Amino acid sequence: MPILIDVFYLILGLIVLYFGAEWLVGGAGKIAVKYGISPLVVGLTIVAFGTSAPELFVSIGFNMGTPSLPDMSIGNVVGSNICNIGLVLGLSAFICVLHVRRELIVRDMPILALSSLVLMAMLLIGSGVGRIEGILLFTAVVVYTFIQLKIARKIKNPEMVEELEAEFNLSEGKMEPVLKLAGMVFIGLVLLYLGARALEEGGVGLAKLFGVPEAVISLTLIAFSTSVPELAASAVAAMKKEGDIIIGNIIGSCIFNILCVVGATAAIKPMGVTQIKLSDLLVMVVMTLVLFPIMLTRKRISRFEGALLLLGYAGYITFLWFDRVATT
Repeated sequence: MPILIDVFYLILGLIVLYFGAEWLVGGAGKIAVKYGISPLVVGLTIVAFGTSAPELFVSIGFNMGTPSLPDMSIGNVVGSNICNIGLVLGLSAFICVLHVRRELIVRDMPILALSSLVLMAMLLIGSGVGRIEGILLFTAVVVYTFIQLKIARKIKNPEMVEELEAEFNLSEGKMEPVLKLAGMVFIGLVLLYLGARALEEGGVGLAKLFGVPEAVISLTLIAFSTSVPELAASAVAAMKKEGDIIIGNIIGSCIFNILCVVGATAAIKPMGVTQIKLSDLLVMVVMTLVLFPIMLTRKRISRFEGALLLLGYAGYITFLWFDRVATT
């Protein structure tokens, strides 16, 4: 049956993407630490990129495929950011109260908010993201990463370093040979490519089979699938009460999704978008902006606030169903 084949491709793609991201992050992180880069810097750069790697490979795959599916590329990023904040952050806060570092509120959150507004403006004014805009977005993520590295060098926080060492297994005493770690990075990249292709095959197949708009599949199912690494890592970290790592990774991943994923994808091939609606972009921006008052109240995200984020995500999915699926 065609539906079983498409579901098989989706599940296969999800599993392969998960292991690809794990091996890429693990191998690259250990190589960096082996050559003297601190776990804190690894957490701010390699890990943030690694958790966005599934979105990157999937979005490039959709945009470069035959036929080209730019709506699914953008939908993957918009849906992933909504999923990261509503589902992943909401669930993590519901499991364990998350304490927020001041630096995150004054430095990283404004960048995420500005990036979200810029992407919305690009899609509404220009009906897509051109090559020049893509290059500008990608340049912004390079500058952002460089600034993070400079700031990280000045931070003397042994407690956070220990947390990152434990979370991502970056201890010097457990280092494998460099050749083995390089092999992990290479295999991780290959698995990410193969997983993205499988996810693309299954997602497009289901969209055609049920007559669901491709953007809806990308905003929901594909976005959730590419956010599974963040969901799994955050759930484990929440049970260990490592809230600062959870919030940092989620905010960092959302920034990378917009600047790196959209930027790199559009720089390779411009994206004209027709199926992503204003409502989708507004939900992404509103869920980002609502984090400011939540984080500023007592510098934490409570279980009640986590439940509100979860309800917001559930409400968006329900709205999508009645707005674009049930009416077709």
